Amino acid sequence: MATRHTKPSLIPELPQGAEQVGLTTVFAANTPARARQVERLWRWPTTLVLLSTIPSFYVELLEPVTPLFASLSYVLASLTMAVALLHVGWRSGNLRAHLRANFFDLLLCAGLLVAATLPASAASPPSLWIRLVVGFFTMARMFWAAHYVVTRGGTMYRLVAALLVLLLCGLGFWWLEPTTPTFADGLWLAFTTAATVGYGDSVPTTPASKIFAVLVVFLGVGAITLVAASIASAWIAGEERQIEREILDDLHRQLTAMRQEMAVLRASLPPQPQPQPPDDP
Repeated sequence: MATRHTKPSLIPELPQGAEQVGLTTVFAANTPARARQVERLWRWPTTLVLLSTIPSFYVELLEPVTPLFASLSYVLASLTMAVALLHVGWRSGNLRAHLRANFFDLLLCAGLLVAATLPASAASPPSLWIRLVVGFFTMARMFWAAHYVVTRGGTMYRLVAALLVLLLCGLGFWWLEPTTPTFADGLWLAFTTAATVGYGDSVPTTPASKIFAVLVVFLGVGAITLVAASIASAWIAGEERQIEREILDDLHRQLTAMRQEMAVLRASLPPQPQPQPPDDP
């Protein structure tokens, strides 16, 4: 009976009951490759709609009445995450298992819908605290979804990413903080906040800028740590390559000397007699 050969999958199957963490989701056990491909298609749309809720949070905090586009951004982020979950779960062939594995995303979808229906944060401290909690988990989810983009490159890539983060933070302080009338002032406040220096010449004075300063500290510490670790890794890698070259050169010299000694020994040996063929009877 002929044996049927199946094409091997590029993604190895997981043991029964195991789970694998993806860049933007958690895959249940034995998730097929087609579901992982669909999940990759949803990465950037999910990250972008979550990113849109950050300015919406601060705009809503500055206005006495919740703007319509702020509420719409929360609803759009929730619906996008929900559609992505359902699409990937349907492609996986086990929607219930996929939803159980991504229970955090389901809670975040519900939290975003609640944040869209709450009254303005400026007039309701409970609404502000709820939106802060939702915003914290939104940032955590967004960073987890985009961490591959930040950590995949070399030193120059991470340095550019850190500078981009610093520019965005400076733009945020320029928008939110009244004591930074110029972009340069906002950039300076972003740098001193991200580096946790705190000279005291410029400090956040409004609730919105103070909340934004907490975000800048987390972003700044992460960006500075990535750049410092990348530079240290480059130095160590350079020293290791130099040591490896020295070891290889030493081995090459030793092998060359051994070949020369073996050649001298062969030359000093007497010639071996050639074996005589046996006589025919």
